[in-house]
Amino acid sequence: MNDYPNRPLIGVGVVVFKEDRVLLVRRGKPPREGQWSLPGGRQRLGERIEEAAAREVREEAGLEIVVGGLVDVVDSITRDAGGAVQYHYTLVDLMAEWRSGEARAGQDAADVIWADPADLSDYGLWDETRRIIGLAAAKRQVAGG
Repeated sequence: MNDYPNRPLIGVGVVVFKEDRVLLVRRGKPPREGQWSLPGGRQRLGERIEEAAAREVREEAGLEIVVGGLVDVVDSITRDAGGAVQYHYTLVDLMAEWRSGEARAGQDAADVIWADPADLSDYGLWDETRRIIGLAAAKRQVAGG
């Protein structure tokens, strides 16, 4: 289990765009169970971060993607009521473009949706998730996406 680790765990988050929409998943497991977020999860030993991104999107949403560049790196630290670190993930957030597949909730996801980036306040996202999506959208626009 990931509760009360003795070191940070490395995870990947993926901002997946399809035309003018962004993919959100409702978490099916802790941490943040039941909350909307970006698809992603832990990197496996021997797996490149880009491979982890593609695998996580495939597992959680049934989609194939073209992985783009780095958006940012974020620490997600959750403390219990006594102040002890219950979860600590160092999240490497990448951008990606949808390639194929129909979005469907898969492993670790309770639901998936293609959301309008202008309506993100409707989903109760973590502030960092909204910030990452905004950064990715700005980078995509500069790149002509």
